[in-house]
Amino acid sequence: MKYKAIICDLDGTLLNENHTISEETKLTIKKVVESGIKFVIATGRHHNDAITFKDNLGLDSFLITSNGAKVHDYENKEIISHNIPADLAVDLLKYNYDNKLHKNVYLDEKWYAETPLEEALEFHKESGFYHHITPFQSLIGSEITKFFFICEDEECISELEKQLRKQFQKGLNITLSLGSCLEIMREGVSKASAIEEVLKREGISLEETIAFGDGLNDLEMLSSVGEGFIMGNGSPRLKALLPNNKIIKSNSENGVAKKLQEIFLNNN
Repeated sequence: MKYKAIICDLDGTLLNENHTISEETKLTIKKVVESGIKFVIATGRHHNDAITFKDNLGLDSFLITSNGAKVHDYENKEIISHNIPADLAVDLLKYNYDNKLHKNVYLDEKWYAETPLEEALEFHKESGFYHHITPFQSLIGSEITKFFFICEDEECISELEKQLRKQFQKGLNITLSLGSCLEIMREGVSKASAIEEVLKREGISLEETIAFGDGLNDLEMLSSVGEGFIMGNGSPRLKALLPNNKIIKSNSENGVAKKLQEIFLNNN
């Protein structure tokens, strides 16, 4: 199979342990794109955050963000938006959350959090995209692009996942990107659904596409394309759910670059 497109997650996948793109990875992607292959970022990050990495790579492509809730075109114009309706979002905004949780939402052009998160300064230093502090109550009545909750106590995140799945059986897509991060989008929204829409516009089939990811929010994406690669540092649950998918080197070892070299460059 001659692949025509590459879909790639950011955190834990394309980005290394310093949350940056290595020079080896940049050079490899540049060579692959120059050969005529499409390269598309698909991330849980906000589009105003992820666009920094698209620009760093010099990509002329679509940008899939908020786990597929938003898609921007070549000119960074929003072409797809699947927000959680306000009447459903209000129940999540009013929910009685554990105080240990760091609560966040993406809404329009901004990222809102109820309390500051110091780790975000390091995590987003490349883009400079940071949260605005505001109580969830002030957002009632708004459509929400994505909710996400962070806690180093993975048991706390696991319990939240269980309780939300029990209470919200329809209307939402609830997924773990990491053991310490739970994300919530509108039902039917995933990276895979957005990828399908983007590929139709490009005239490329899923079978002609490869993808890279490391978290459970990459599950549908990695299982729907021609070949989906799991990072060596990927979620154990993801690896267990996709036992037939190849596991490659970790993000700290430039795993994406190494696999792209093997597929697209070494035989040229």
